[in-house]
Amino acid sequence: MSDPLVEVVRTGVRLIELGQPFFTGMPCSPNHPGFRMTLARRHGDMVRPDGGSASNEIIVTGGHVGTHIDALSHVSHDGLLHGGIDAAEAQRGGKFTAHGAEHLPGFLRRGILLDIARLHDTDILPGGYEVTVDDLERAAKLAEVAPEPGDVVLIRTGWARLFSQTDAYLGGESGVPGVGVEGARWLAARGITATGADTTAYECIAPGAGHSVLPVHRVLLVESGIYILEHLSLEQIASQRVSGFVFVLAPLRIVGGTGSPVRPLAAISR
Repeated sequence: MSDPLVEVVRTGVRLIELGQPFFTGMPCSPNHPGFRMTLARRHGDMVRPDGGSASNEIIVTGGHVGTHIDALSHVSHDGLLHGGIDAAEAQRGGKFTAHGAEHLPGFLRRGILLDIARLHDTDILPGGYEVTVDDLERAAKLAEVAPEPGDVVLIRTGWARLFSQTDAYLGGESGVPGVGVEGARWLAARGITATGADTTAYECIAPGAGHSVLPVHRVLLVESGIYILEHLSLEQIASQRVSGFVFVLAPLRIVGGTGSPVRPLAAISR
């Protein structure tokens, strides 16, 4: 498989959206405050002497709502963040002094799509399905690409097709498909920088279990220092059978935060 970055430089760039739009009432994990936007000023509220008028909005959101990236401060285990940093000490004063979102990197890296739904010849994996090491290995073989150090690996379950159906998408009763602990360790062993999925929590959520336990977050964020992207939109790139691309992302530098809303893009050659 040719290097996607070389191909983009040689032939020109086409961008594919990998994120969901942000709107009031969008699906949101029950662990986080939802997204709200309204106009704070409307045209005509104030008209300038030359007839000009401006409108603006107010936005209220959690850092882990909609398409977003988790900073390493997002999860601790036994009181410790990644690298053995004391979580209680790091969060004193209402913001993190270590692993805050301002330290999230910008991304211009090779991206890989592992299409697990396609692997199983289905549009959407069933709720609660665990993506296994075998799934990841077979999907990589199908895509003719292997995760390497520094890559960003995106996992398609097809679940984004349910994004407009909040209850179904959140999967409280059905569960949500996602990567299991062994799958996460397989990815971590390959030295990837980040991984993401088209679901609300990335990892496998059993029917009726909710987000009570999220062990994959521990494996990736705490043990491995690997960033997690959630609520991705992967249907367009999957429909075009793109498996390798240049992954582009610039998180907001939220000082002391635990995550950032983002707009990820895949750059491919024309």
